[in-house]
Amino acid sequence: MNETTTVETHAFQAETRQVLHLMIHSLYSNKEIFLRELVSNASDALDRLRFVAIGDDAVYEGDGDLRIEIEADEEAGTLTVRDNGIGMNRDDVMENIGTIAKSGTKAFLDRLSGDEKVDAHLIGQFGVGFYSSFIVADKVTVRTRKAGEEAGAGVCWESDGGGEYSLEAIERDTHGTEVTLHLKESAKEFLSPWSIRSLVSRYSDHIGFPIRMQEKGEDETLEWQDINKASALWTLPKNEISDEEYQSFYQYLTHDMDKAMCWAHNKVEGSQSYTTLLYVPETAPMDLMLQRDERTGLRLYVNRVFIMDAAQQLLPHYLRFMRGVVDSNDLPLNVSRELLQENELSGKIRSAVVRRSLDLIAKIAKDDTDQYEKFWSQFGAVLKEGVVEDFANRERIAPLLRFASTRGDGDKHVVDLASYVERMPEGQDAIYYITAENHQAASNSPHLEVFRKKGIEVLLMSDRVDEWMMAYFTEFEEKPFKSVAKGDIDLHSVGKDGKAEDETDDQADASALDSDLLEKVKESLGEHVSEVRSSQRLTDSASCLVLGDQEMALHLQRLLEQAGQDVPDSRPVLELNPDHPLVDRLANETDEGRFGDLAQVLFEQALLSEGAALADPAGFVRRVNDLMLGK
Repeated sequence: MNETTTVETHAFQAETRQVLHLMIHSLYSNKEIFLRELVSNASDALDRLRFVAIGDDAVYEGDGDLRIEIEADEEAGTLTVRDNGIGMNRDDVMENIGTIAKSGTKAFLDRLSGDEKVDAHLIGQFGVGFYSSFIVADKVTVRTRKAGEEAGAGVCWESDGGGEYSLEAIERDTHGTEVTLHLKESAKEFLSPWSIRSLVSRYSDHIGFPIRMQEKGEDETLEWQDINKASALWTLPKNEISDEEYQSFYQYLTHDMDKAMCWAHNKVEGSQSYTTLLYVPETAPMDLMLQRDERTGLRLYVNRVFIMDAAQQLLPHYLRFMRGVVDSNDLPLNVSRELLQENELSGKIRSAVVRRSLDLIAKIAKDDTDQYEKFWSQFGAVLKEGVVEDFANRERIAPLLRFASTRGDGDKHVVDLASYVERMPEGQDAIYYITAENHQAASNSPHLEVFRKKGIEVLLMSDRVDEWMMAYFTEFEEKPFKSVAKGDIDLHSVGKDGKAEDETDDQADASALDSDLLEKVKESLGEHVSEVRSSQRLTDSASCLVLGDQEMALHLQRLLEQAGQDVPDSRPVLELNPDHPLVDRLANETDEGRFGDLAQVLFEQALLSEGAALADPAGFVRRVNDLMLGK
């Protein structure tokens, strides 16, 4: 025993105080989540001890019966959750529950939405679940000792949820962690055995360790009894698992307050043996598009021994929204992230996970159109990344893609590529599309005018990933993709409603502008354009800008420039509508100054139609005013 002990007092970091305040004052109607989080933390501690014991079973200290115990003391008004897991030493306690370093509090606070349901979900997602204890407790005491260290290395941490916490060195004979909640009067309901059983059943039934509680036996003495199944759900036969149990396990695994959209449970036996349980979430996390550089992935087990969270090597980035577990019988227990990357078996498991994930998504698309539209609204932009990143599965991914189109009503209506190809009129030999900063810009683009006139459907792409994707996605069902805003367009073999037209009408119109006029406009605009030509695209607008087939869309160029990236030099082609009154006026303008102003206005109008910012807005306003006043 320590003859003297010193109690140290420390201040919480500012961000941690904010989280504590939130727990106490803002999430009270979700107070039951505290038990879910404490049991989840205890389970993690047991997983980590079992992993360390692979190399040194002495850390068990003769107690290999890994378990979680919940003890209620109605007289004292306390609820205790304890485990005989890995435990913590003084430095661990300071780092995990005293500062921001491991708690994720800053990331948590950055993501808060003000929606109580969403914020309660984030508690688990960002690892600040321990602090949820203060929703129901006016004081929390933690007693812990790290496995493998001497009894005198125990630590007692205590706080009332205010601005400070205390630390004290203690003797502790057993390793692991014990969290005692001194419950508020309004939370005494959680002391009843029925309440505890109910919460464990709802949130923690399929944790792979026994959760025990003392209850009176037949002789009225207290006995420890298991109150959960304590069997890893994925190890059970599918016909023994209810939908409710699958959903409960999903919520335990992900800390998601919502249910999963669907799941797939598969067991492979033979030359290699492994089990996968994969879930498609119903809603995307707020930062899904920002997670490309964050650790995401599946939870990996080897022979039911937890190895690692976020096993990225088993899941490509474009499927980072998938959740679940992989349990292999054949991977080595000491596998690391680096070895996992190089292991041949892990490569085979990864291929199977990708295939089953895409099959699961395809099943939604086939069975429930409305559900798939919901899936697409949440995860479609991420799935598109697979077209570029996973060439081997591109043919699986392509039928899953959905796009708005000129055939649809608004940006919510989406079409698949197979349906688009099936509707193509005779004479149309390409799949037409346009990319833009947003749906409205794509839908209102002047490049669509002739396509609408002829009744030719165009895909409207407005996700940031689209321009990048289309640089690699060149064809579908042997039909090439063609941007309506790039290169030459020849639609004379396709007429409205699929009937071929005489080539005389539009062909004559397209060549109506005199080559001398086009050259004069080119000289007037100088380095702004590479060429000026008559347009076959325009029916209503006076002008538009066209890029080369391999050039980057103007809106993507602007995004890259704003991000400080180098953008290859490119000068667009200016196309003029021969039938537009402004172009007719330009052709008949004899004053050189007014000709130059009008040519510049036509160019700047085309830029504005592309969503670009003008280099000289005041000059544009002056030129437009002069032209309106006939100066």
